[in-house]
Amino acid sequence: MKLKIVAVALALGAALTAGSVAFADDSMSNGSMGTQMQGRFGGPVYSGPPALAVTASLVAAGGGADKYSTATALTSMLGQDTVNAEVAKLTKQYGADAVKMWLKTFDFAVDDSLKIATAAGVKLPSPTLSGKDLATTLVKAGTAADGTFQIEYLLDKAVTHKIHVQVMDDIDKDPSLGKKADYDYHRISNQAFYDVAQALGMTSVKLAAVH
Repeated sequence: MKLKIVAVALALGAALTAGSVAFADDSMSNGSMGTQMQGRFGGPVYSGPPALAVTASLVAAGGGADKYSTATALTSMLGQDTVNAEVAKLTKQYGADAVKMWLKTFDFAVDDSLKIATAAGVKLPSPTLSGKDLATTLVKAGTAADGTFQIEYLLDKAVTHKIHVQVMDDIDKDPSLGKKADYDYHRISNQAFYDVAQALGMTSVKLAAVH
């Protein structure tokens, strides 16, 4: 089974830009930018501008917007051996059917987010990160002030909170997916990114309760 781990590669609020340093550093703070609110599946809400250069870097790592593959992105960031090991671990932990649905839901999320972005006229800037630097930035961005990685927090930063919520609602309404798929999409992602953090040596990152 090919891995498509986290399709956060998408778009994004109305032509807002932020540097990759701000993207990572703000994830470690609980400032006044909407982070007191809680996400649907846990973790703080981020309501600031998206970091489009980082999102663009993930899209590029996955082969570009026209042929984006999270399997390609993860392999580019982490290497084939790490990706293969993670696929096997998640399959053993959640079952093949759950992992298959998780991947399907991510595919839907990619398509839906791109439609929203295109409708808004958003264009991604040039990518600025690659390899393990990109993976590390994504983990830091999704790590809340208490040290816990929360996929909701990362998705808010990658695609804006508004678009993230819209995509979740679209998943819930889709007859081939639904609310359970949405829940699994978030909980398995929390586990996967936690595993990525450990593989990168970021052992202080904590696993979210929803996993």
